[in-house]
Amino acid sequence: MSLALKRLLSLLLSLSLLALVGGVIGLKLGAPVLGTWAGALLGAAWAGWRDARRAGRLMRWMRGNMEAEAPRDGELWGELAYRTERALLQRDQRMQLERRRREEFLRAIEASPNGVLLLDADEQIVWLSQVAAVHLGLDPERDIGQRITNLVRTPAFVAALQSGSTEPLLMAGSQPAQLLLSVLVRRYGSVGQRLVLTQDVTERQRNEAMRRDFVANVSHEIRTPLTVLAGFVETMATLPLGPDDRERMLQLMTQQTRRMQTLVTDLLTLARLEGSPQPAPDDWHPVADLIEQIGVETQGLSRGRHLIRLPGTGDADLAGVELAGNLSELLSAMTNLASNAVRYTPDEGRISIGWQLRPGGGAVFEVKDSGIGIARDHLPRLTERFYRIDGSRSRETGGTGLGLSIVKHVVQRHGAELTIDSQIGQGSTFRILFPASRVRVHRAVAEAAQAQELRR
Repeated sequence: MSLALKRLLSLLLSLSLLALVGGVIGLKLGAPVLGTWAGALLGAAWAGWRDARRAGRLMRWMRGNMEAEAPRDGELWGELAYRTERALLQRDQRMQLERRRREEFLRAIEASPNGVLLLDADEQIVWLSQVAAVHLGLDPERDIGQRITNLVRTPAFVAALQSGSTEPLLMAGSQPAQLLLSVLVRRYGSVGQRLVLTQDVTERQRNEAMRRDFVANVSHEIRTPLTVLAGFVETMATLPLGPDDRERMLQLMTQQTRRMQTLVTDLLTLARLEGSPQPAPDDWHPVADLIEQIGVETQGLSRGRHLIRLPGTGDADLAGVELAGNLSELLSAMTNLASNAVRYTPDEGRISIGWQLRPGGGAVFEVKDSGIGIARDHLPRLTERFYRIDGSRSRETGGTGLGLSIVKHVVQRHGAELTIDSQIGQGSTFRILFPASRVRVHRAVAEAAQAQELRR
């Protein structure tokens, strides 16, 4: 039964009862018809007053604080108040759900490494993420409602907005950060709204440039000895040569072949370092043995042309000290630094190879020379592949331009740090700073070595 029908039946029942009561009273007073009508009118007035009172309470609730509990009257007005209250509650729940979804969506956008910016049909900023603000040098609060072309005046960006181009655009980002951005503009909605996406491609472009340089350098480094070899082979095949000329050409061909072999070996080493897992943290090697082997190879390369200083066997920083990592990689990195010192230090120059424990844990491997030195401008790029300060000198000394790149990769794989200090004409100092997790000291061995040294 519907609510309206129930209300009608209730009203008719009330009027009937009051009319009956009025008729009984009128019968006793000698006016039954008048009593009946009087009872009916009284019932109608009472019903109207009751409904007006309930309706008034409902209207006051609706006009006032609807967060308070709705009037709990019965019948029509109580049902109406209940249904209204429930509808409002459901609406609030839906709004809260939509608000949470919108907040989660915005948080997801903010978590993205790409910037997002919304524009209206007049190119005014409606909303922007924090990343977009950093990319374009904007303020998320101050610049809302501002025209984007008044804030970002890059001609290519303005032209893309005006033309409706959908092609990605490369442009400079905010000046302090000096970013290179990829910007994409897309239309959305039905009133000319636009979505602007920004992506930081600085590192990508830098890596792409390094890749191009790497390919070009590898091609050049291999092509040069191949050209020399091809020329010698053609000469030996077409021209009559004496024994001395033939021997000289064979020596040069051997030299160029070794150069290519060294280059390929270094390239394979770099590829292996980049693709292999991290060195084990529990593969320990005595540092004294490492230093001894590095010293032997350095003195062999020098052939007595330099004054080479090595730590003594009884050095307190060597006794009982072990280094964790890949033995071949560690020897490669340390020996590379020492061999560079030999190559770039004039005859009778000084080369010092040192090892020292750090007070807070860890240790320092150091190679110091009195060589030609390196200009400050070159220091940040020394570990780039094929980067040479003097290409002709590097080739004369047998360098491939990959040695310090190999050192950098080995150092990073062992959680260490490479530092370089140098001045023109005063030599260079290369240091590998090993973390405490890669260095351990056997105290008993160290104390025994110290005691033996004191007895001497």
